[in-house]
Amino acid sequence: MADNMSNPGEPEEASSMPLHIQVRETIRRQVKVGELIDKTGRLMTEAELGKHFGVSRITIRNAIKPLVDEGMFERERGRGTFLRTNQPENWVGRLMGFSETIKDAGYQPGAKVLLQGMTNRHDANVRKQLRERAVWQLKRVRFADDIPIAIEHAFYPPDIGLELEKRDLTSIVMYRVFESELGFDIKEATQTISASLADATSAKLLGVKAGSPLLSIERVTVNTDGRPLELLRSVYLPGYFQLSINLTRRHP
Repeated sequence: MADNMSNPGEPEEASSMPLHIQVRETIRRQVKVGELIDKTGRLMTEAELGKHFGVSRITIRNAIKPLVDEGMFERERGRGTFLRTNQPENWVGRLMGFSETIKDAGYQPGAKVLLQGMTNRHDANVRKQLRERAVWQLKRVRFADDIPIAIEHAFYPPDIGLELEKRDLTSIVMYRVFESELGFDIKEATQTISASLADATSAKLLGVKAGSPLLSIERVTVNTDGRPLELLRSVYLPGYFQLSINLTRRHP
């Protein structure tokens, strides 16, 4: 590929990403600093981008589609693809599970179950958040286009867990099952995001070196009646996820 695809700041695992994902993230980075677009916000054509990156037009097309779907760009028939201004880039304010998020970003989601079943061997925070002494747990490696990018460890009240174990846990779309099959009316989720380092187990499952940076997320999802439905703890390869937040300054 062309030299402009390399970036000293990229994580080591980026080289294992499919080519269209590398191109997509490079487009995202370069557009943010005013490259690849003209004064009107019009993005270079697919042919121009293909020449710029030294890749095929189909690779460019696969790279751009998720950026259009998430709202970063807008296609105008007969005019081209234009940068949309003042738009949050990634799923801001939308409560989505892994499968929904990954599909929305243009990947094919997948999973491998590592652990499932009832347990009372959990920390005090799980007990406090779910208000249960024993819980049903589910630990999975999550995939995007067959590449392992996350490890999820989820905890559920026993009655919910016993319902979930009747289903295919490698392809389940969790929140849709909650709403359409189990009859829950999800109200909201509280999510905490932090940085962490891969331990030996996580590194092996995700195909990175021990000590590599990871994005850690803890999320508690509740029903409209205030009942906790899920406590989810996850670690992700940071190259696949980005959170943008609009901040405003309060004036006296």
